[in-house]
Amino acid sequence: MEFLVEETGKGQKIFNTLMIKDKKALSALSSDLSFKILKELTNSPQCAIDIARKLKQHEQKIYYHIRRLEKYGFIKLERVEERVGATAKIYSLTSPSISFKIFDEDHYYSIKTKPLETKFLSPFIQDAKLNSLIIVGSPDPHGKYKASASDGYSVILLGTYFGQFINKINLPIYKLDTQVNESDLKKNLILVGGPKTNIITQKINEKLPIYFDYSEEIKDWTIISTLSKKTYREKEIGVICRIKNPFNEEREVLFLSGMGFRGTLSATIALIKHSTEIQSGNINDSKSIAKVVKGVDEDSDGIIDEVEFLE
Repeated sequence: MEFLVEETGKGQKIFNTLMIKDKKALSALSSDLSFKILKELTNSPQCAIDIARKLKQHEQKIYYHIRRLEKYGFIKLERVEERVGATAKIYSLTSPSISFKIFDEDHYYSIKTKPLETKFLSPFIQDAKLNSLIIVGSPDPHGKYKASASDGYSVILLGTYFGQFINKINLPIYKLDTQVNESDLKKNLILVGGPKTNIITQKINEKLPIYFDYSEEIKDWTIISTLSKKTYREKEIGVICRIKNPFNEEREVLFLSGMGFRGTLSATIALIKHSTEIQSGNINDSKSIAKVVKGVDEDSDGIIDEVEFLE
């Protein structure tokens, strides 16, 4: 995937872009009518006849330009529809922007620009601002299980990671689960910790595609995946899920937790080091952003520093 980065006074604007590699493709853009067709397709996917009527052009003229735009990848066939006994090909834009590299020099390497991560973190980080609330369990005994959370260090890791994408921080960036009010729940939420130690996670646990369940058989918590039908019990197991916010369908929830503090650390490391892998979705359902990872101590110092993806 390629991107166009535009520097503005408010920060960087990042767009998906179509990188043209064949100079012949530029000829398809030499006509004003080609640009008018592209402009029409920014509104919605359409067929040649619809575009011809709107632009008041002969249908064959539109077909000619559509064939050329499709040949060079500027537009793509979205679907085929049956209309009054005829077949209509519906086209859409391939990308909102187009780029052409004349030669491969005078480029700059940057650690600032991370378009894939920026795209994935939206809307939790929007326009270089934290547009969400991190909620972590209280370190004091609380909630149904009178448990004390030990996941607070993950907020430090998350804060360090998010700092790469944020120009301005409005405090507080996090709250303890015991401090959250009703209006807080309407925001984009980043929940750290499972239902035993985080009472907000407890409220949405059943909505998660990979959830936590207390097993009477072993007198301990287990992680159950509705996607793979597998059960996980190891303390190094972490879960990363992204779902619609059950308290406000216009917002989202990013959930990071594990069987214990080592599992939550594993989930946090997975987000920081492997967000691209997380974006690919679950191996059993690519549309579901729900991953199970296992923490690994690569350098044998007793601290988890890498993860393996289990699903």
